[in-house]
Amino acid sequence: MHVLAIIPARGGSKGIPRKNLAELLGKPLVAHSIAHALAAKRVTRTIVSTDDEEIRRVAIAHGAEAPFLRPAALAGDAVLDLPVFQHVLEFLRDTENYRPDIVVHLRPTTPLRKPEWLDEAVQLLLKDPQADSVRSVSLPAAHPYRVFRLGEAGYLEPLMRHEHPEPFLLRRQDLPALYYYNCVVDVTRPTTVLDKQSMTGERILPFIIDADQVFDVDSSRDLEIARFFAERF
Repeated sequence: MHVLAIIPARGGSKGIPRKNLAELLGKPLVAHSIAHALAAKRVTRTIVSTDDEEIRRVAIAHGAEAPFLRPAALAGDAVLDLPVFQHVLEFLRDTENYRPDIVVHLRPTTPLRKPEWLDEAVQLLLKDPQADSVRSVSLPAAHPYRVFRLGEAGYLEPLMRHEHPEPFLLRRQDLPALYYYNCVVDVTRPTTVLDKQSMTGERILPFIIDADQVFDVDSSRDLEIARFFAERF
C-alpha cells in the first residue's frame, strides 16, 4: 500500500510574507507538516511541492522529498489545489512510474495536528471502496442557521431559509449538526484527482475533529494564537 503525503508550499503569500517558513516552536511551518507525515504509520512517502528554492532546501533538510520546483504557472495566488496535485502525480508517474494508492493532503498552514489523525483518515477511506475522498471537518462556532446575507433592498435574508422559515429562531438544542471544512487533513484517491478531475469527487467521508484542536494560520494573529497553544497541544 503506497500512501503519498503531498505538502503544497509555495513561496508567495499575502497575509504573512514567506508564511510557510514562519517559525513555530523553533521550526518553520512547513517542517511541522513534514514531521506529521513522517510520524504517521500509514504514510510511506512525503513530497513537498514548491516553487521556492529556500523552501525546497528546508523541506529536504527536515526529511521530505522535493524532486522538482513547481512551475511558476502553478504558484500564483489564484491557482487551486487540483492542478498542483495533478502535476505531482503526473510527474511521479512519468519520471518514476510511481503510482500511489492513496494521497494525503497536508497544508503547512495547519501546523498543529496529530499524526494519528492521518492514519485514521487513511483507514476511513480504505474501509469504504465507494468513497472518493475524506475531508476533515468540525462543528462551526457560529451556526449557519443564524447566518444572514444582505438582500438587494438592504434587508437581512436568512441563509438557510430553504431549510426552515425562521432558522435563526430555533433553540440551540434544535439546531442540526452542520460542519465546516477545517483544512487539517484530506485523503483522496489518485483516480479522483486524475480521472474525475477533482480533489474530492462526489462521495466525501467526514473525518470529524474537535474545533478546539483546529488552528489555521492565515494571518499574523493566527500565528500568535498557534504559538500560544503549540506547547499545550
